[in-house]
Amino acid sequence: MSVNLTISNKVATVTLNRPQVHNAFDDITIIQLIDVITQACEQDVRILILKSEGRHFSAGADLGWMKSMADNDFDDNFADSQQLAKLMHTLANCPMPTICQVQGAAFGGALGLIACCDIAFASPDAKFCLSEVKLGLIPAVISPYVIKAIGERQSRRYFLSAEIFKADKALELGLIHEITDELESTVNDAIKNILNNSPKAVIAAKELIEDVANKEINQTLQDLTAERIASIRVSVEGQEGLSAFFEKRAPNWQQ
Repeated sequence: MSVNLTISNKVATVTLNRPQVHNAFDDITIIQLIDVITQACEQDVRILILKSEGRHFSAGADLGWMKSMADNDFDDNFADSQQLAKLMHTLANCPMPTICQVQGAAFGGALGLIACCDIAFASPDAKFCLSEVKLGLIPAVISPYVIKAIGERQSRRYFLSAEIFKADKALELGLIHEITDELESTVNDAIKNILNNSPKAVIAAKELIEDVANKEINQTLQDLTAERIASIRVSVEGQEGLSAFFEKRAPNWQQ
C-alpha cells in the first residue's frame, strides 16, 4: 500500500508511504488516499493526522505517472484530474479536525494537501514550491484551496514564479501555523488540546467557519450565528460543558 491508515485513541493517522520516490503521488496513491480518508471519516474518530514516511512530505506528482498522462488525450487527463479534485474535496470536507505534519520537501500538489487541512505544522527544514509552471502546467486543481489559505495576492507571486520558499515564509503566508524542531510532540500537543474539547462543539465550530468565512455580515448571517449558539447551548454536550464549568469539574468527554 502506498498509503497506510491507523486508528488509535480516537485519532486516525493517514501516512503516505512511498519514501523511495519522496512520497510523490500517482493515480493509485490518489485513489488510496481518497479511500482511507473516507474510511477514517466514517469511523468513530475525533482527529485525522496526515503525515509521510521518510525525509520528505511529498514531491508532488510522480514523474513516471506524469509522463504516462502526457501521452493520453484530453478526456483521459480530465478524468484523471477529477480524481485529484475528489481527493482535495474529501480531505477539505472531513467533519473532524485535520492536522498536517510536514517535513522536507512539499512541492506541487502537496501544497494542496497542506492547504486542505485545518492545522499544519512544519519542521525547520521544510521547503515549499508551486512548481507546476516550470513544467508547462498550472496548479489548477489545488488552486481553490491554496488561494484560500494564502490569499490571491501571494498566489500571484508563487503560482507565477514557481520559486522555492522556506518554512518561515510558509508561516508568514499562512500556509502553515507553526515551525517546530519537535514535530511529533507538537502534533501530539495539538491532539491533546482538541481531545480536551467537546467533540460535537469542535465539529460545529469547523462547520461554522465554513459557513461564515467571507460572507457579508447581514441579517441572514446574524440569524445563522444566533441559531448556531442557541442550538448548541441547549444540546447535551452544551449543557454538560456549562454544568461542568460552574460545578468546577471536568466534563464527561474528558473522562
